[in-house]
Amino acid sequence: MIDPPEDDDLPPVATAALPAYARERDPVDLLVKVKAAGMRVDLYLQIFFHDSSRSELQKAIASGHVTVNGHPTKASYKVRNDDELRVQLPKPVHDVIVPENIPLDVLYEDEVLAVINKPPNMVVHPARGNWTSTLVNALAFRFQNQLSAANGNYRLGIVHRLDRDTSGAILIAKDDKAHSLLSMQFEKRTVFKEYVALLVGELDRDSDYVEVSLKQHPHEREKQAVAAPDDPEGKPACSYYEVLERFRGYTLVKVQPRTGRTHQIRVHMAHVGCPVLADKMYGRMTHFRKVDLVPGIPRQGDEDTVYLNRQALHAFRLRFKHPVTETWLEIEAPLPADMRSALEALREYRPLRG
Repeated sequence: MIDPPEDDDLPPVATAALPAYARERDPVDLLVKVKAAGMRVDLYLQIFFHDSSRSELQKAIASGHVTVNGHPTKASYKVRNDDELRVQLPKPVHDVIVPENIPLDVLYEDEVLAVINKPPNMVVHPARGNWTSTLVNALAFRFQNQLSAANGNYRLGIVHRLDRDTSGAILIAKDDKAHSLLSMQFEKRTVFKEYVALLVGELDRDSDYVEVSLKQHPHEREKQAVAAPDDPEGKPACSYYEVLERFRGYTLVKVQPRTGRTHQIRVHMAHVGCPVLADKMYGRMTHFRKVDLVPGIPRQGDEDTVYLNRQALHAFRLRFKHPVTETWLEIEAPLPADMRSALEALREYRPLRG
């Protein structure tokens, strides 16, 4: 029996059973734990089968390919603690990764790993709704057969994830052994990660940490939410931040997440009242434009200039131990053009009053 996976941005160790889901469709046995009790079975299965849409899972349930305690079930069935599920899905339609000639900014590369500077607006791996133009499609073209398959065909080489609109350094493994050793470092939290973010609002302190538990949002499945201290669904999360530069109404910070929860930095910064700039999910602004900095600016043709149309969050630095040489590597990804433009505009229009 397989327990439900954690919701971390970090994957389980590469030797875990879960990666097999993406490689084949042998029968899979799942054991429901109490934290999932009350969830519809079709939604519960989406936690495991990321490459299948909800409608595809519902069809599989209706055709008898999913049983609960040995009996057929319905998509509306709400799972209970210790329910035993057997799932045998057909192979997904999109079972072959198509290599795509998408330019990649390779920050570091050797025989067993690479570090890529992921651009914004790029999904890391194929999933429902995004079967092409992902980082994995680009990696498959750039590195061909030199990618680890330890996390399945849909995640070739992927050791950890970044959100679609988060740019910056992402670690890639070229073979399964390196993948396992690198994943273990993430699991043990010995990988140092540093992000740079532009925030809406002015933080009171020059440095501090946010330590509040997170859980899946109760009504919006794609979001995370702050959990009450006594909430059994809450997972501990801690982020350290340090102010790099201050502006009127905005703050530039570096953030070091000590845990790897989904959307951790974005939720933590919103929790302290300074959401990431242009964060459509957790913030107050969806775009960052010149008119936002200079309200009532006379019409000169450039007042609608858009500096940012995605969250201003960038994975700036990765430090980890090389899986073969065991020497420490520290890789930096320079700020992308859109965040540099936003910074220049803030320095021009919103400097602190002297």
